[in-house]
Amino acid sequence: MLALSKPEVTFLVVIAAAASYFLGASRFSFFTLFHTILGTALLSGGTATWNHFLERRSDAQMKRTMNRPLPSGRLQPAAAWWLGLLLSGGGTLWLWSFVNPLTSLIGGLALLSYLGIYTPLKRRTSACTFIGAFPGAAPALMGWTAATGKIEAEGLYLFLLLLVWQFPHFLAIAWIYREDYQRAGMIMLPPSDTSGEKTFRRILGSTLALLPLSMIPVRTGEASLFYWVPVLLLGAGFLAVAFRSSRGKTRQQAMAVLHASVLYLPLLYSVIILNQLFDSHFRLLP
Repeated sequence: MLALSKPEVTFLVVIAAAASYFLGASRFSFFTLFHTILGTALLSGGTATWNHFLERRSDAQMKRTMNRPLPSGRLQPAAAWWLGLLLSGGGTLWLWSFVNPLTSLIGGLALLSYLGIYTPLKRRTSACTFIGAFPGAAPALMGWTAATGKIEAEGLYLFLLLLVWQFPHFLAIAWIYREDYQRAGMIMLPPSDTSGEKTFRRILGSTLALLPLSMIPVRTGEASLFYWVPVLLLGAGFLAVAFRSSRGKTRQQAMAVLHASVLYLPLLYSVIILNQLFDSHFRLLP
């Protein structure tokens, strides 16, 4: 049953929420952070479980997913449905009870839009990737509202950062497994883009957008170089991988983009958090 919760995805979700909480907290509380992490993890696991339930027939048609618990027959759909309800419902109530209603509301809206809009759109339009990025970026905003109890510019900035990061990450996945997605009738990429020209142009464009976005000035005091230099190097390295992939457009180069994206996000959060130790507040400069 653990596989239904997509632990590798939930891990990234929890990192985003925890980092945003740390940046937003004027008075750090291990109690609130613990409940933010737990509630977010439950909600993410429940969303993933319901996604397994809704896409069990599609998963059975794809090589990379046919051995998942539902399509392989190791678990009955009804069990997945109830587990999804338990996890997502429990996560929503947990956040409401132990963090604050706003964070719970954002998490609930993310769940509904992911399952109710993004998931069915996979079979209708390649725009699903763009739409799915919004609920995917919700954990960054949830972490901020867990710390502050309100939506602020800094929380929206962290939301936007995670939103843009998702494009090279998920477009790379879509290209790597494009035959599988086509076999299952999922339109993750424009059907006419058989050469990958549009896909890799979007990968390059979104990675390029991350560079200035991550360099938006923050009040860093004497630690400014500690922030600017590593963030610039991270962005330039990620961009170099994306640029190389746009020249070749191969599955191996898309895999390189995927690996680079998985490294980039936690490293970027680490730099931002370490920089926070040299400053009392994470605030965007006016």
